[in-house]
Amino acid sequence: MNNKLNSRVVKAISVAAVAAVIFISNPLASLANGGKNDKAKLNDEQVTVQYVGANDQHVVFHVDFQNPTNEKFWLIIRNDAGDVVYRKQFSDAHFSKSIYFENDQTEIRPTFIIRNSANEIVRQFAVTRTITEQTVVTKL
Repeated sequence: MNNKLNSRVVKAISVAAVAAVIFISNPLASLANGGKNDKAKLNDEQVTVQYVGANDQHVVFHVDFQNPTNEKFWLIIRNDAGDVVYRKQFSDAHFSKSIYFENDQTEIRPTFIIRNSANEIVRQFAVTRTITEQTVVTKL
């Protein structure tokens, strides 16, 4: 009976020791990486969305995202009504993509969202197309 009691006490001490090591090493691991969380928070400087231009067929935007941790992130694009028209996951360190919208409306309001597990960056645009007619009269 003594052996069983000793065995249980040894197991309980072993479990407590392992728990203490895990508890102590977790903050130390955080200090080893500069106190930063592994899940990187996004900041405005990492994300660039630029209007490139338009032609008869398309309105073009270019999205750049610097993702030094190679963490998975989502590129989400919403239309004027807030509906998701594009959603895809990436993990590129230097993400760069051109986005083409059909140029069939006089105004579009796309919203670009870069989202990771910690937070998101949102960029909104309004593109208004004005058609100007030019008339030239020549006396013959």
